Amino acid sequence: MDFAEKTAGWAPEPVTTTGTTTAWSVAAASGLFDLDAVAGEGEVLPPMWHWFGFLSHPRSDELAEDGHIDDGHFLPPIPQRRRMFAGGRLRPTRPMRVGETLTRTSTLARAEVKHGRSGEMLLVTVRDEFRAGDGGVVATEESDLVYRSQAPGQARGIGFDAPSGEAPPTSGEAVTIVPEETLLFRVSALTYNSHRIHYDHPYATGVEGYPGLVVHGPLLALLLLEIPRRHRPGRTVTAFDYRLSRPAFAGSRVVADHDGDPGGSDAPELTLAAGAAGLPPSVTGTITLA
Repeated sequence: MDFAEKTAGWAPEPVTTTGTTTAWSVAAASGLFDLDAVAGEGEVLPPMWHWFGFLSHPRSDELAEDGHIDDGHFLPPIPQRRRMFAGGRLRPTRPMRVGETLTRTSTLARAEVKHGRSGEMLLVTVRDEFRAGDGGVVATEESDLVYRSQAPGQARGIGFDAPSGEAPPTSGEAVTIVPEETLLFRVSALTYNSHRIHYDHPYATGVEGYPGLVVHGPLLALLLLEIPRRHRPGRTVTAFDYRLSRPAFAGSRVVADHDGDPGGSDAPELTLAAGAAGLPPSVTGTITLA
C-alpha cells in the first residue's frame, strides 16, 4: 500500500474546542496513583493533567472495530488503520488551574510516511494551542501518532521480549506502579478511551498480536511527571519532551526513574525513563524545571 498516495492532498483544517479539567477528574486521576486528590478547585493543575479535561465523545455507531472513532478529523485516510501513540512535547507558558476553562486550537503539524520493521507507517503530529479567557496562550502541545494498516488476524511482525536478568537499582525518587486490568479499565474510563487493546484481551492478543493488554501511553508519560511533582514541589515544569518506544503490558511492574541527579534538587533538567523491570524503557523523557 502506498501511504503517500493515500494521503496526498489530506490537509484537515484547524479545529477549536473548549475544555475544563474538573476537581472530580483530578481526584479520580489521583486515585490511579493511590493518592488523595493532588489539587482542588482553583489550584495548579499538574502538567499534562489537562488530558482529563479535553475528551472526545463520539457516538457508539461512530466507532471502528478497534474501538477508535472510525472517521475523525485528524485521522488519515488509510484503510484498516491501526493507531499507536508515539510521544509528544509540552511547552507551558504558565500553569493551568483546576476548573479553568480553556480554548484549544488543534492543527495538523506534520504527516510523514516512514518505513519500519512492521512495514509502512504514517507519522502524524497534531499541535494544540491552549488559550485562557483573556486570549493569552497558556501552553502549546504536540502529539505524535503512528498509523499503519493491518487486516484483522494479520501478524504485527514485531517481537516482544520477556524480562531477562535482574532489574537495575533505582534511586530514592523512583515511582512504581503495577498496571493490572482494573487500573487499565479505570484509565480508559477516565479518559473515555475505547481502544480495545487496553481492556479486551482476546482482541489485543488475537487481532492486534500483542502478548497481553497494553498499558496506555499517556499513563506512562504521566508516570515520568510524577517524579518532579513528588520530589521537586517547589519547581515548575517549563518543558516536557517524551518518546514512547515499546509497549508495556498489564501485570508488569513498571518503574519510572531518572538517570542520576548531578545537580541535586536544583538541577535544571531531568532525564527520565519508565518501563517494565528487566526490559528496555517503554518511555523516555526530558523535563526542564524552573
